[in-house]
Amino acid sequence: MPTMNEDSHLHYMQSALREAHEALEQREVPVGCVIVHEGRIIGRGFNQREHLQDPTAHAEIIAITAAAATLGSWRLEDTQLYVTLEPCPMCAGAILLSRIKTVFFGAYDPKAGCCGTLMNLLQDTRFNHRTAVFGGIMGEECADLLSSFFKNIRNNAAGTRNGNNFQ
Repeated sequence: MPTMNEDSHLHYMQSALREAHEALEQREVPVGCVIVHEGRIIGRGFNQREHLQDPTAHAEIIAITAAAATLGSWRLEDTQLYVTLEPCPMCAGAILLSRIKTVFFGAYDPKAGCCGTLMNLLQDTRFNHRTAVFGGIMGEECADLLSSFFKNIRNNAAGTRNGNNFQ
């Protein structure tokens, strides 16, 4: 991993996990993200698709917007992004376009992951920018949070189908 020590990576991923828990409290898919510049968090975000009724309101997009506002520039060249779930194609595209230097993610996403699982948009040599990628940081904790969220949804749906309306 680049320059920062392992404790720093864990610290920032724990910050992203706190954002994911905020999403969970708001009944959103629990994905959280932070963006770091010169050792300081400059952007935070968590999924807000349901609340905002916006398909682009992913944790990464919200954090990128906040980071750009903090720096006063769309170019986030010397930043690191920490996110609890491997970015999807939309978020990977936004990461590329904002010139983020490094991405650290927690859980791999077998259905939409575009940082190594389905494809690796961030390191595709056909683009004019490439981003370093490191996956599996606190991967088990990140995956467990998502798994329990979706398990609860399935259990609640089954209860509703069986005449129980509980949440």
